[in-house]
Amino acid sequence: MCGRMTITEPERIVRKFKADVNKATLDKPRFNIAPSQIVPALIARDEQHILGDLQWGLVPYWAEDPAIGNRMINARAETVATKPSFRSAFRKRRCLIPADGYYEWQKTVGGKQPVYIRIDNGAAFAFAGLYEIWTGPDETKLSTCTIITTTPNDALASIHHRMPVILDEDGWHDWLGGDNADIGALQDMLVPFDPSRTTAYPVSTRVNSPRNDDAGCIASIAA
Repeated sequence: MCGRMTITEPERIVRKFKADVNKATLDKPRFNIAPSQIVPALIARDEQHILGDLQWGLVPYWAEDPAIGNRMINARAETVATKPSFRSAFRKRRCLIPADGYYEWQKTVGGKQPVYIRIDNGAAFAFAGLYEIWTGPDETKLSTCTIITTTPNDALASIHHRMPVILDEDGWHDWLGGDNADIGALQDMLVPFDPSRTTAYPVSTRVNSPRNDDAGCIASIAA
């Protein structure tokens, strides 16, 4: 799964995605982004790529209660095209969620050990995501998102049984394209990331609390 992420150098996100700074999400480093918080996401609209704010935890457009988003932070690649909560967004509302790292918790004899995971030595990358716009009874709108997960690559299999889908840059356009109706081709993109480009190391349990949001969260505690 993917339950925490980082944007430690916002300027790298700006350069990578060629986007204007979003004041709400890219004005400062973030070392412990948690579900229900606001995250930046890139969507396609009118043939343009727009970087905007989404709340992490997808609320389907048909939901009666937005609290359902607390259970929708991830979508499984194996069922994303058919599960009622995600299938409409998978067909029409795909997004890229930028980050430069994420956390996973590895089961050990001493308890769950948080691990920080990066690619290409800390480069900015994009999770495959979905988004929805939910309208409440009072016509207020809530824009939300989820991150798609798949089976782990060889570098991470000993840490957790799932990993987020990280898309190579050459696949970004096809993923964002709202007119891309080739469900099979889209699902073929939802594969584990190259293990040779993946690194992971243990970090402090300070990351367990989203109230801790500083560089100490990503500091290695490896001997």
